[in-house]
Amino acid sequence: MEQMDRAVILAAGMGTRLKWMTSHRPKALVRVAGEPAIVHVIRRLVAHGVREIAVNAFHHADQLADYLGDGSKFGCHICISYEEALLDSGGGVKKALSMLPGSGPVLVHNCDVLADIDISRLAHMVPAGGCSIALVDNPQHHQKGDFILHGDDVSMSGYDRFTFAGVSVWDESVFGHYETDEVFSLARSIREMIAKGACKGLVHHGYWFDIGRPCDLVKANRLLGH
Repeated sequence: MEQMDRAVILAAGMGTRLKWMTSHRPKALVRVAGEPAIVHVIRRLVAHGVREIAVNAFHHADQLADYLGDGSKFGCHICISYEEALLDSGGGVKKALSMLPGSGPVLVHNCDVLADIDISRLAHMVPAGGCSIALVDNPQHHQKGDFILHGDDVSMSGYDRFTFAGVSVWDESVFGHYETDEVFSLARSIREMIAKGACKGLVHHGYWFDIGRPCDLVKANRLLGH
């Protein structure tokens, strides 16, 4: 597989679960251990060789653009994919992809997920025309899980479910049949790849926080603030 040097960070969400913390700023700029959540994500991606990053933005988008700049202070190039209306996760990726130079695999990372997932390993698992997704043990708030793993093949059938971690790597051709500005979720695209036998999975056992949830925000500050 080609070197993965491109990524889309999904940062257009309203951050409603964080209430007052996101009423006047985007969720991506909520601070964790002294830095905005999205900066933790960017630094991790850059450490894995990612140099081109598109960030989708909607809620307080100008604040996010002003803070990130062109990405040079983080050792990468950042462009902002502005959404006039929310396109959901898949639609956000589709639009943001048009702003990234080059070709090949692309990492998709939620801005509110902080984790030490081995994204280089995840990238090497991507099948042609498909995707690979990171999974975690089901958290307390989502005990039913999302997907089943048979070896490294992701399935919808079975009993031992895992939860999608919000981190995935894609062959960009997967998004070719969607219309620009079409509203659709990544979950839909994952299910389509599962049906084609083109979705691989990796269970992550390290730390993983969804800081869009207040309890996880507190836990992340405790761990990463040391």
